[in-house]
Amino acid sequence: MKVLVDTSIWSLALRRKININNDDLNKLKSLILLNQVVMIGPVRQELLSGITNENDFDTLKNKLEAYKDFPITTNDYITAAQFFNNCRKQGVQGSMIDFLICAVAANNDMYIFTNDNDFYNFAEHIPIKLLG
Repeated sequence: MKVLVDTSIWSLALRRKININNDDLNKLKSLILLNQVVMIGPVRQELLSGITNENDFDTLKNKLEAYKDFPITTNDYITAAQFFNNCRKQGVQGSMIDFLICAVAANNDMYIFTNDNDFYNFAEHIPIKLLG
């Protein structure tokens, strides 16, 4: 089983000054140990964006280098647009990156690990699997 880890989970684990012991962090640790974690470039970009201190930026960049980017295809972008359109018709809004995460996961039979409630709203309208 492969799991595309959303920015919200990575942020909890890597960008917070104080890491607390919680279920999401423990689940991420297990996924890492089982080599089930998938990273995509847009998630890496979101994580690194907004870090103004160069040392902090370099530290996080170096930690993330352990995870190679899963390739994103033209079909993934098309699927993301379809997912966006389907959700929008139902009154559900989301970011382009969130829908790209959904598309990559759906097209590659992956779960999405997130604590962002938007994904639970998306799941009512598009075929994604969320790690519970």
